[in-house]
Amino acid sequence: MLSRLMSASVRNLEREYMCTVRLLDDTEYTCTIQRDAKGQYLFDLICHHLNLLEKDYFGIRYVDPDKQRHWLEITKSISKQIKSQPPFTMCLRVKFYPPDPAALKEEITRYLIFLQIKRDLYHGRLLCKTSDAAMLAAYILQAEIGDYDPGKHPEGYSSKFQFFPKHSEKLERRIAEIHKTELIGQTPETAELKFLQKAQMLETYGVDPHPCKDVSGNPAFLAFTPFGFVVLQGNKRVHFLKWNEVTKLKFEAKTFHVYANQKEDKKIILTYFAPTPEACKHLWKCGVENQAFYKLDKSSQVRTVSSSNLFFKGSRFRYSGRVAKEVMEQSAKIKREPPEIHRAGLVPSRSCPSITHGPRLSSVPRTRRRAVHISIMEGLESLRDSAHSTPVRSVSHGESFIPRSRSQVTNASDGPAVISDETYSPSDSVLPTPVAEHSLELAVARQINGAPCSIEEEKESEAGTPSLGDVAEFGADSWVAGPISSAGGEVALSEAEQVNKFVLSVLRLLLVTIGLLFVLLLLLIILTESDLDIAFLRDIRQTPEFEQFHYEYFCPLRRWFACKLRWVGGLLINK
Repeated sequence: MLSRLMSASVRNLEREYMCTVRLLDDTEYTCTIQRDAKGQYLFDLICHHLNLLEKDYFGIRYVDPDKQRHWLEITKSISKQIKSQPPFTMCLRVKFYPPDPAALKEEITRYLIFLQIKRDLYHGRLLCKTSDAAMLAAYILQAEIGDYDPGKHPEGYSSKFQFFPKHSEKLERRIAEIHKTELIGQTPETAELKFLQKAQMLETYGVDPHPCKDVSGNPAFLAFTPFGFVVLQGNKRVHFLKWNEVTKLKFEAKTFHVYANQKEDKKIILTYFAPTPEACKHLWKCGVENQAFYKLDKSSQVRTVSSSNLFFKGSRFRYSGRVAKEVMEQSAKIKREPPEIHRAGLVPSRSCPSITHGPRLSSVPRTRRRAVHISIMEGLESLRDSAHSTPVRSVSHGESFIPRSRSQVTNASDGPAVISDETYSPSDSVLPTPVAEHSLELAVARQINGAPCSIEEEKESEAGTPSLGDVAEFGADSWVAGPISSAGGEVALSEAEQVNKFVLSVLRLLLVTIGLLFVLLLLLIILTESDLDIAFLRDIRQTPEFEQFHYEYFCPLRRWFACKLRWVGGLLINK
């Protein structure tokens, strides 16, 4: 009896596994789920834990052993999607940014969107002018510590917070000035709402950058926003296509295509190359989901999309969920008492330390302390809980950002970080590519800060990808062995790849056609020559059409083949 109970308990343990989800406030939710549980079950558990009803904007993100990120598909089994061994570690992040965050029905939803955008600001995905940066940071201060109090907030108190990858003392003073004078009396709810309204007006609001290369081998970042498809290159936005202009998204191996119709029936095709086929497929799936969510009027209009024009080739994917218009309609019907919100307050944060970390070390000079902090920020800690692919550099309302030179980066430790008075680009910080040659440097950086650097943390951390600063400073091929090796042979190599792909497609079509003909021939032989007495075969043989085909076409063809075989056999015997 005891052995049966023990074996039953072992079987139950084998059917269950632990799952940890990092939430937007850096707390963790751990649960035990069945091995065959689908993504929807885990997502509903988290939303119930957060008391969240407007949940369609959010999703669960995980990283596979190859450091490629994925969104958890709610219609599929979790264990079949995640290639690593349990226990699983994932993150709750904003998947679809609301076009107007202020229009959200519930405060709990706005608070979670606020946490995500604050994270975007810290990791360099939300770019803005210096004046906008100071205002956004002041709103964060007001939301987290309340009104300025001379007894609690000594001189330089804003320097204890890290709102951006890099900022100057001048910006810190401006943040404190706004917080002291312009935001007095605002509640956390009001400050968060003002923050969302300000962030929504920025050009890179909702950007989830994917690193790619164009047909000339130049680095670029592709992103999908609530308003359309964006291409960021160098220090400016080079393409913007509204969702109603995008007609098709395709990918094959590492090649990603965007088809669009612009004004005056102008058709364009944009082609880019992702670092890996897996990254390209992830990019394509993100595009398909964003297009369906923001473009369609009803979820019933969602169709299964194929990555290829040929039925026997490529991936097929279908967005599962409601679209933006349906979400807003459902939100308007919510009638309940507003749920209580447990704000982070002054609890230390691992990945987004805009929440205080205590005073800077007095034993370290200010410039040195800043350099150490930046090195930590540029290392694994910045990559740890980033919700998206990588920081980017872009423009805000048509204004270009000034890129940092290599000498400026090299001499960062010689003095305090200084930014332009006109523009602010938090992506000036350079996040290292997570490859072997950087691992020692990252470990040293973490040890300087007194943070542990363990294998478990490496496994649990989300993988980062190189920023635009990496590519600009270290060369276009420093982060990936792309499909184009040199500037001189870029176009020729691209054309050769296109020809090779076309030849492979023709060969595949030919092989499939031959295979189908072979199957039909076998079926024909079975119908005409075999003695199988099966009902449906007997019915086919007795039809007048089949008898006519058999006597007028098949029998002469059989005699012709037999004659040719005898002739070939005679030649072989005579030799």
